[in-house]
Amino acid sequence: MAIARDQVPERLKWRTEDICETMDVWEGIYKEIENEIDFSEYEGKLSDSDKLFECLEKLNAIGVKLNKIAIYAFLKHDEDTRNADYVALTSRVDTLEMKLAQNTAFIDPEMTSLPSEYLEELSKSDMFKDYDYTLRRVIQRKPHVLTKEMEELLSLGGKVFDCPSNTFTMLNNADFPFPDVMIKGKKEKITHGQYGVFLRSPDRNIRKRVFKAYYKGYMDHINTITATYSGKVEADVFFSKARKYSSCLEKALSSEDVDEKVYTNLLESVNEGLPLLHRYMAVKKKTLGYRELHMYDMYTALVEDAELELEYDDAYELVIKAMAPLGEEYTSVLKKAHDSRWIDVEETEGKRSGAYNIGSAGMPHPYVLLNYHKTTDSIFTIAHEMGHALHSYNSEKHQPVEKASYRIFVAEVASTVNEILLLKYLLDTCEDIKIRKYLLSYYMDMIKGTLFRQTQFAEFEYIAHDMAEKGIPLTKDSLNKAYFELNEKYYGPSVVSDPEIAYEWARIPHFYRNFYVYKYSTGITAAACIAEKIYNGEEGMVEKYLKFLSSGGSDNPVELLKIADVDLTKKDAFKTCMDSFKNALDEFEKIEL
Repeated sequence: MAIARDQVPERLKWRTEDICETMDVWEGIYKEIENEIDFSEYEGKLSDSDKLFECLEKLNAIGVKLNKIAIYAFLKHDEDTRNADYVALTSRVDTLEMKLAQNTAFIDPEMTSLPSEYLEELSKSDMFKDYDYTLRRVIQRKPHVLTKEMEELLSLGGKVFDCPSNTFTMLNNADFPFPDVMIKGKKEKITHGQYGVFLRSPDRNIRKRVFKAYYKGYMDHINTITATYSGKVEADVFFSKARKYSSCLEKALSSEDVDEKVYTNLLESVNEGLPLLHRYMAVKKKTLGYRELHMYDMYTALVEDAELELEYDDAYELVIKAMAPLGEEYTSVLKKAHDSRWIDVEETEGKRSGAYNIGSAGMPHPYVLLNYHKTTDSIFTIAHEMGHALHSYNSEKHQPVEKASYRIFVAEVASTVNEILLLKYLLDTCEDIKIRKYLLSYYMDMIKGTLFRQTQFAEFEYIAHDMAEKGIPLTKDSLNKAYFELNEKYYGPSVVSDPEIAYEWARIPHFYRNFYVYKYSTGITAAACIAEKIYNGEEGMVEKYLKFLSSGGSDNPVELLKIADVDLTKKDAFKTCMDSFKNALDEFEKIEL
């Protein structure tokens, strides 16, 4: 149960004073930005290399200040989301960000209009060494930038094209008919959060009733949701054609400078590895002792009453010990984060739920939000979020402002490396055979949920967009059929694909961010490769990994992963991840309780 914030010891609260010691400091930075936000002196003059350099430097300097006050407001708001003063702070930052965007809207079109040869020359000069990748990206975008008039026309349609996503968000949250289900004599409303909780209930009858009641809401609204999703896919097709891309996939991946080969390698490799998932499902069915394994059984614990229950400080110390293979420098930063209050630990009244890391160039250090409880999940969450924090810390320490932020494509790599190293440490030091079997099942479920399940989503997106690009109507029947067949293919003969699961695509918010979910799958693939090599003591691997963590956004993310010996344009990395899953499954089957 959440407690009042003033009941939490100071050492368990993050130090926002490190960003702005007082609100007067915050207001001072805000006024500085207001006075500096005019960029009109540069408009129409970016063909002059000195003016271009000055403009980019000024933009980054203001960006650092803006990030400071934005993150401060964000953190204070999340301490207590009910506090109207902090809601007002975030609103003021939003207004300032919009004004900056308006005042600098000319920069990208002007840069894109410059000759490629000239941009290439600038990218190789000492003056623009911090902007070399930025300039190369401008050159890459040039074939897809339209005339000024057409760009203005497309920008006018921004809110229109956002309608499908906004409509789904409202339907899925504000207007969704969350069902009431009788649970142990008490009527429970099955919200999105509660659905996940009840699907992990040890009572199979509860799981089944909740599953069927929850999906009925999507089945009853499937015509509206189909029209909404179809509209989103058609918008993707429109933009890919308008910007002269060969496909929606090419356009989506180009935004992060990712080779399409990565996507096709993922789909092919996971499909080749499906017999492993089928085998896991058969083991799950046998372990649970069920005659039939249904979709509402997917999150049922295979080993019960094996939670790791540790106080926060003990859990954090465990994480530090588990990260020892990464070296003293890495673990010393982890200790500093704990002792210097980078982390907000306790669940308190009004505090934002979940967990996250936030960092930015110019910040004194990253900040991490937790809502710690004495559970295994919470321990792994510490490892996960501190992986993000150390990635941010190293990138911001070693890269200039322009290159400090890493791409979403690699965002989950460091966090998952930490989780895997923690798991391996626990397996090496665990004497309780029951906990050992639980940890193996925990790891397999991590790979099942992140590699296999997210790739299933990615393959569905690929099918839906391919249909639309070929002029095949996206109807409820065609989408349900495509998803149901994928579900049967992925989970195999040991699982009953219940009729309701054909509608699962209709409840996935990520589908309104086209070709996004595959990044979770490639992230765990890369992380498994790196963690296995570090754990096995491969010579030079720690140094390579730390260099990757320090690379920020200095090149395209696929190339940056190669620093850590992960090449996703080939299939080796995917095989390593599958082998890691197989090894866990082999051992799990051998352990008898």
